[in-house]
Amino acid sequence: MADPEEMQEEISVQDVTDDGEKVSSIGSAEVDLSKFETDNNKNFTIQSQVPKICEEEDCCLGIDEAGRGPVLGPMVYGVSYCPLSKNDELKAMGFADSKTLTEEQREALLKSIQDASDFIGYNVQILTPSYISSCMLGRTKYSLNQVSMDSAISLLRLAIESGAKIKEVYVDTVGDASKYQAKLQALFPTLDITVTPKADSKFPIVSAASICAKVVRDRVIQSWKFKEGTVSATDNYGSGYPSDPATKRWLSENVDPIFGFPRFIRFSWSTASNILEKKAAIVEWEDDDEEEVAKGSASLLSFFAPKNFDSRKKKHQFFEESGLTQLTTF
Repeated sequence: MADPEEMQEEISVQDVTDDGEKVSSIGSAEVDLSKFETDNNKNFTIQSQVPKICEEEDCCLGIDEAGRGPVLGPMVYGVSYCPLSKNDELKAMGFADSKTLTEEQREALLKSIQDASDFIGYNVQILTPSYISSCMLGRTKYSLNQVSMDSAISLLRLAIESGAKIKEVYVDTVGDASKYQAKLQALFPTLDITVTPKADSKFPIVSAASICAKVVRDRVIQSWKFKEGTVSATDNYGSGYPSDPATKRWLSENVDPIFGFPRFIRFSWSTASNILEKKAAIVEWEDDDEEEVAKGSASLLSFFAPKNFDSRKKKHQFFEESGLTQLTTF
């Protein structure tokens, strides 16, 4: 499993290539995902230009995500921000929870946000399926809630460090709202932070962030480049949610007995792991026994050697299971 840190990449409108060309920007009408598509195994962050008014006036900022539940594709986090003095204009744009809108409506609203680039800014981070799986299946467990919170925090920091004068923050909750709010408040003590369920239906600025995240995720899904040559029926994977029969069927048809699923799939989801257990080669993982031991509490006597204890160093589990013995001593 790849190291999650090696899979992170942050790209902003200020970043340039060796020849001076800008890497990515969502300040224009099009979201440029071409760099991400060439290496969709790394996280990718796109940043809009910070409107000048957002550098001069106190702003509100909303945070929301898209794609938390599906077994396939990335999870995308988005933030959107604008001056507090522009709240009426923001409400008039007619934002709503992205999940209640059609794809055409979401695209139109993103275009409206981009057309209002003189007072609205936003950042989007794509968290790849490979990254999510590596986090959740690593030796040190890194939960999806923690992944989500850290993404939100990094995008908030990015907005502030880029010059946006953030005063109020509204966040759609992950886990316990009060604990999440306390965590954010400790990190950003000068900000007025509100964490609440259904924030995308309560605050237009969160709805705008939701639109940004959802549209980017939809485009990533539609344009996903499969690096694996064995994938079939790439456009028939359904909604991506574990309960969708079309998604389950696609997973069953695209599992390799040795390599498992393409990197488009989140291996850490039970839907995927159950199919692997049935259709892929059986693998004994090193930490399986350790997890079994951890379920019970060790007695105090287990920390002391028994009377007839063999002081010779025990061979590693690999050598025991392979039946290998030492023939000579160096």
